[in-house]
Amino acid sequence: MEKSMSLEAQGLVPRRSSISRRSHIALFALTAFLAVVFFYQSLVLDHLDISHRPLGAKGHPDFDKVQQCSIDNLKSDTWFLDNAVPIKPEEFLERRDRLAKALDKNGVDAFILEPGYTFQYYGNISQVDWEPWEPEERPFLMLVMPQTSDEGEVTAQTAFLSPAFEAGRVRMLGIPSREEELDIVAWEEHWNPYTTLRESHLFKDIEEPVLMADEEIRDYIVRGLGKFGFTTVGLTPEAELVRQTKSRAEVELLRAVNTGTVQAVRAMRPCLVPGLTEDEVTTILDNSMLSIGFSLFFNIVLFEEHGALPHGGFVTGGAQLTYDTMVVIDVGAHYLGYSSDICRSFLIDPPCDHFKTKDPLAQEKDDVWHIVLDAQAAAAAAFKPNASAASIDIAARSVIEDAGYGYGFTHRLGHGIGIKAHESPYLNKWNKDVLLQAGMTFTDEPGIYLEGRFGVRHEDIYLVTEGGEAELLSGPLARGLREP
Repeated sequence: MEKSMSLEAQGLVPRRSSISRRSHIALFALTAFLAVVFFYQSLVLDHLDISHRPLGAKGHPDFDKVQQCSIDNLKSDTWFLDNAVPIKPEEFLERRDRLAKALDKNGVDAFILEPGYTFQYYGNISQVDWEPWEPEERPFLMLVMPQTSDEGEVTAQTAFLSPAFEAGRVRMLGIPSREEELDIVAWEEHWNPYTTLRESHLFKDIEEPVLMADEEIRDYIVRGLGKFGFTTVGLTPEAELVRQTKSRAEVELLRAVNTGTVQAVRAMRPCLVPGLTEDEVTTILDNSMLSIGFSLFFNIVLFEEHGALPHGGFVTGGAQLTYDTMVVIDVGAHYLGYSSDICRSFLIDPPCDHFKTKDPLAQEKDDVWHIVLDAQAAAAAAFKPNASAASIDIAARSVIEDAGYGYGFTHRLGHGIGIKAHESPYLNKWNKDVLLQAGMTFTDEPGIYLEGRFGVRHEDIYLVTEGGEAELLSGPLARGLREP
């Protein structure tokens, strides 16, 4: 009797080879490994709680979620607005009185200006319904003239030169005045406005009137005044000092808008994720500031080598964010007529605590970041009454030069700030004749820019005080690359 043969022996099914057995073992090992990896990842993600990192489908940034994250963070606490109130009408009159005293000291008959920042400063900038009056070809001028009482007190007389058909509109502007009616010299379209002013009641008793022209007034107006009976002179230090020294109300407005702008950057940063572009980050920050009532002024967002040019260049805004990107944001806004101008340089949060960068510039970025912070601190310590504007710049510049990066600090240290983001005095190393006084406010913004690699700048706002120690007006200083 023949022995029965298995199907394998008959060749009807393939034999289980040792190779097949090894494949099964390898497949089992791979499956076990992946299970461990997924389990570990879930533990890490749970531990890190990265739900604040808004990613959309396939890992692309979810712009709307990032935007909402930034707004929610910022609006959760707007403590910086608590002490900000509009400038009272009385303060505008006080400003003009201070200006009148300066004019009297300088032997000038009137200060003359047209619509712009200076006009707003003396004519009411905080009025919500104030209608902006853009400079046009028809001269509309404001004049502040010193008048002396019988007791010898110098106060301001305010008058206006206006096209006759616009006089009613001028009266509607709500410009603070001690008089019931504004003093308006009206000129018809077929008249010479400068001759009309010269022959008006304002100057009829002055043989050779001298006018101090505001720095913003247009040249053709100055030439017209000079041609028809006036002598014009430029700003004097005494006149500039009126705007340079800030009242307590102005200080609180500057504190509010600058601290709020810094807080907007800080609120946004934890929400940022890789893949966002410079333009997208700009929009996110703009919308965040709008959400708390700020009006937009400027916003420069630069990634990596783009930040090596202090104000950017011919960039498209399309550079994408990574975990290693040095972000430089120079941004300003307006609130109740006052300006912010701050800058922060930072990295976004890594995906996990044990993240290891492969960026060859990582250490230099950290070093440069701290050198710039030290330079900013040196300048802040130098903000004292009677110090020269040059000495503040030199204090910061010396720190950067001593660290070997002097070639990379390519601009002045800072400038005054108020209703304009850039006001005098200017902090540069040749400005040795201008001495700081209590009440002046300045930006402190050293930087190091390494072309083709990255840039770093820190910018905060300081008030010069009588006591000698400058007062910070932009909230807590930056503390680290991820704590701007």
